[in-house]
Amino acid sequence: MSVSVSERPGTSGSGAPRPAGRTARPGVALAVIAGCNAMIQLDDPIVNIALPGMRSGLGLTAVGASWVLSAYLLAFGGLLLLGGRAGDILGRRKVFLAGVAVFTVAAGARALAPTDEVMIAVRAVQGLGAACAAPSGLALLLSTFAEGTARKKAIALCTAVGAVSTAGGLLLAGALTSLGSWRWVLLLNVPIGVAILLLGPRVLQETARNRGRFDVAGALLSAAGATSLVYALARAADHDWSDATVAFPLLAGLALLAVFAVVERRAEQPVMVLRLFADRDRVLAYLAVLAVPGALVGAYFFLSQSFQQEGLSPLVTACALLPVPVTMAVMAGVAVRAERLLGPKRLMALGAAALAVGNLMLASLDTVEVVRVVPALVLLGAGMAFCVIPPTVLATSRLRGDEAGAASSMLNSLQALGGSLGIALLVSASSGRATFAGARSAGFVTGAVFAVVVLGAALCVRRPADRGPRRR
Repeated sequence: MSVSVSERPGTSGSGAPRPAGRTARPGVALAVIAGCNAMIQLDDPIVNIALPGMRSGLGLTAVGASWVLSAYLLAFGGLLLLGGRAGDILGRRKVFLAGVAVFTVAAGARALAPTDEVMIAVRAVQGLGAACAAPSGLALLLSTFAEGTARKKAIALCTAVGAVSTAGGLLLAGALTSLGSWRWVLLLNVPIGVAILLLGPRVLQETARNRGRFDVAGALLSAAGATSLVYALARAADHDWSDATVAFPLLAGLALLAVFAVVERRAEQPVMVLRLFADRDRVLAYLAVLAVPGALVGAYFFLSQSFQQEGLSPLVTACALLPVPVTMAVMAGVAVRAERLLGPKRLMALGAAALAVGNLMLASLDTVEVVRVVPALVLLGAGMAFCVIPPTVLATSRLRGDEAGAASSMLNSLQALGGSLGIALLVSASSGRATFAGARSAGFVTGAVFAVVVLGAALCVRRPADRGPRRR
C-alpha cells in the first residue's frame, strides 16, 4: 500500500512564507511522527509475548505480571491530559522529543531489570514518556499538515504504520522468544526511539507556545481520576465488578472526573478545553474512539489463547493473527479515497458493520482452525481502518491553534481508556462459562456490541463532507 502526502502546507503558489509550525520537509516529519506511533503500538505485543519468560526469569507472581502491564497503562492513561497541556505551554516538539527520550531509555532499562520491582517501576516511567510523546506527536501532525486531503493522508499513513508495526512486533517477538532471550524482545523498539531522537530536531519545527500556566488542580484531578478508572477496569478483567478493589476505584474515578469537569469550567486556563465538546460531531467521534478497541481486543485475547491450546507455537500463533494488522494497513489507504466518495458518516458505518459481522462470525465457530478464522480477521482489519481514520479526522478538524494539544490528548486518553474498558467487559461477559469455547463466543458477542455502539455514533454524525476549518 502506498499513501503519499503531496499537498504541502508550507508554501503557496504566490511564494508566501510558510505559516508558523510548518516544515519544509513534511514527508520526513511524518515519518518521524509515524515512527513514534509505531514504537508505542509495538510495545504492547512485545511485552505480552515476553511476559512468560519474564515471569520465569524474574520470579514474577501472577499479580506481579499484571502490574508489569498495569503500571504502564496507569501512567499513560493518567498523564495524557497533562502531557498534551505541557506541549501547548512548553512547545510540542520539545515535549515530544522529551517523551520519546524517556520512553526509549526506559525501554532499554527494562531489558536489564534485575528484579520485578525495578521492572514495574521502569514500566511506569515508560508510560510517562508515552503520555508526553503521543499527544504532542499528533498535535505536531496537525500543525504540519493543513486540514483537508493532506492531513487525512497523513493520519491514514500513521494508522497503516501502526498496523504494520503490530504485525512486525508479533512476528519478531515470536521469533526472538523462540530463538533467544525474552530480554532481547524488550529491546525491539529502542532503535526506533534513537532514530526519532536523531531525526526529530532536524525535521520537526517547533510550534508557537501558548502563554499560560499549568492548571495544577485540573492536572491532579484528571491524573487521579483517569488512573483510578484505568486501575478499576484493569482489575475488572480478573475480578467481579462488586469486588471492593474494582467498585471503589471505579466510583472514585468517576467522582474525581466529575469534580474535574466542574473545576475546568471555572479555571482560567484549563488543562482540558471544554469547548471541544460543543461540536456534536467531535463528541460522536470521541464516543467511536472509545468503543472501537472493544470490537478488536477479543481477537488477540481469545484467539491467541485458543491457537496455543490447539498446540500452535507462539510464532505460528503470531502468523495466524497477521490478517488483522495487514488488512488494516492495506485498507488505510483505501479509507482515504473512500471517505471522499462516501463521507465520514457512511465510511464509519461501513467499518462498524464489518466489525460487528467479523465478531459474530468468530462467535459462531465451535473450533478456531486458522483457515476458518481468516475471513473474520480480514473483516476486523478492514473495519478497524474504516472506523479509526474518520473519527480521528472529525475529532481533530476545525480546531483553533490553542486546542490542538487538548484535542490530541483527549483522543489518546479515550483510546487508552477504551482498550481497558474493552478487555474488562469482554472478560466479564465470558466469565462463568462452562467451557473456554463458550467464554470465547460470549466475548466475541460483546465485541459485536461495541461495534454496534460505533455504528450508532456513525449514524448520528451530521457532517457529510469536510466543511473546512472553523472560523476564528
